[in-house]
Amino acid sequence: MIIRVLIADDQAMVRAGFAMILAAEDDIEVVAEAADGLQALELAERHRPDVVLMDIRMPRLDGLDALRRLNRPGAVDPPKVVVATTFDDDEYVHRALRDGACGFLIKDSGPALLVEAVRAAASGEALVSPSVTMRLLRRLSPPASGRRTAPSPLSARELDLVRLVARGRTNAEIAAQLSITVGTVKTHLGNVQAKLDARNRVEIAAWAWESGFVGQE
Repeated sequence: MIIRVLIADDQAMVRAGFAMILAAEDDIEVVAEAADGLQALELAERHRPDVVLMDIRMPRLDGLDALRRLNRPGAVDPPKVVVATTFDDDEYVHRALRDGACGFLIKDSGPALLVEAVRAAASGEALVSPSVTMRLLRRLSPPASGRRTAPSPLSARELDLVRLVARGRTNAEIAAQLSITVGTVKTHLGNVQAKLDARNRVEIAAWAWESGFVGQE
């Protein structure tokens, strides 16, 4: 399946860079580019992309407002949105994820993470830049005296995987570290989501930190 992507960013050089990275992948096609939030909405309606790469600070309409409009109640088959920004302000992250973003990337995260975020969004997963994930989720780790004592609903193997998710590792990195395939990682993640009633990997990571299964190093 070809993943159709719309890039929304007010900087032409950023749009060109993202487009070049994504166009090099056999399974990704950039179908349109927008220079502001309103144009992003217009082009999303016209081209019906699978994924929108959305900047935050743009003229006429910023990316977070555009995200909210794309995911408005009653919207029919809205695209998955990955927010890609220079600014990793915590409020931006919370707003983006609350309003339905399927990823949050810092623009200097690198080509590999950009491509994986697009693929993850297209498959219904969420990917957040490891630096952002770690900063936000470390705050959820309880003190040693408050660590969870109840048994986990997860198997030992699933806990190994969840700890790596909580550290911001990608599926490919998890597969390499646990010596399993990426497909097996996805299968485990699906089982974990079902057991924890989690919507995505961000909620899985939050559960791991809040439950004390990930220690601060």
